[in-house]
Amino acid sequence: MTRTHKTLLVIFALLFSTLACRAATNLILPDTPTPAPSSTPTQAPSIPTFTLPPPTETVVFEAACPLVLDDIVDAAINYYPKMMEEGEIELYLVTYTIKDDRLDKRENMIGSSQVNEEQDARATHEFIWDYFAAIIPPEEREFVNEFSVSTDGPSEVLAAVGYSSGPQYWGLEVDIIDSGDPYSLTFTLLHEFGHLLTLNSDQVPPNRRVYYDPDNESVYNDAVESCPQYFPGEGCSNPDSYINEFFHRFWLDFYDEWLEIDFIEDEDEYYDGLDEFYFTYQDQFLTDYAATSPEEDIAETWSFFILSPKPEMDSIANEKILFFYEYPELVTLRVEILNRICEAFPQ
Repeated sequence: MTRTHKTLLVIFALLFSTLACRAATNLILPDTPTPAPSSTPTQAPSIPTFTLPPPTETVVFEAACPLVLDDIVDAAINYYPKMMEEGEIELYLVTYTIKDDRLDKRENMIGSSQVNEEQDARATHEFIWDYFAAIIPPEEREFVNEFSVSTDGPSEVLAAVGYSSGPQYWGLEVDIIDSGDPYSLTFTLLHEFGHLLTLNSDQVPPNRRVYYDPDNESVYNDAVESCPQYFPGEGCSNPDSYINEFFHRFWLDFYDEWLEIDFIEDEDEYYDGLDEFYFTYQDQFLTDYAATSPEEDIAETWSFFILSPKPEMDSIANEKILFFYEYPELVTLRVEILNRICEAFPQ
């Protein structure tokens, strides 16, 4: 069984692998109040314009809407998804191609009695995509060419990303039942963009043998053995990639211990081992979900880098947030994303 299976890589709408992710749970932060529930928005936000600092200037940006950002983090803290029970399946309802930054051709995958007419409506789907497009700059997601709507029931996987029509292109998938809370949706979309940022082909050149023969364990193991850097599943990461630097700084000391757990085939034993791993190294992770894999760790950390004030260097978990501040281009991107969230967040 390959490592990608245990890092929650699942089958995408067109049988491509995905990184299935949920919002953060059990954060190592003080207790905070649960935000009031929000109704599903009905009008898509417009994409605003922004004035950015020079690319070479390192800044610490204080958002113009701190209460909104606090509520987004609070929603992540208080979101406790349940695990899929035996016999439950994820249903892919609709897939759209992306053209000129908008949803284009719609392909109906399968009907579901779990969703109502509004949840199946194109206008609802366009709102979610348009919100993602509003908070993430277009040049940062040029390789995203598909958007899928799915469901696995309430309070489970909220969103995922994965290869779409080829190893250079990616798709975004959102569970329509869980997308009604804009706070949890915002946090999770940032998490998914963290995967796109750290795993796209400029950071991790795709291994085509693995892509075209994903179930061949021998091919996968050969690719891992021949990679002198960290191999996140899609390919051998570049030496200066974010994921390779993050892995060597924060995961080397216990990676072998994590691998032993990751290869456990019994599901109950696997999750018990992962829980024990998290509690052993709890001070090094921002959330329990971050302990799932280096890929999930860096994506969770990315969300906190965007939404939280710059922390003190008083824990390894906070050191992971400060890791992103070492890259001026990411600090500049943080400024833009924060401004976009403040402008586009559903009211």
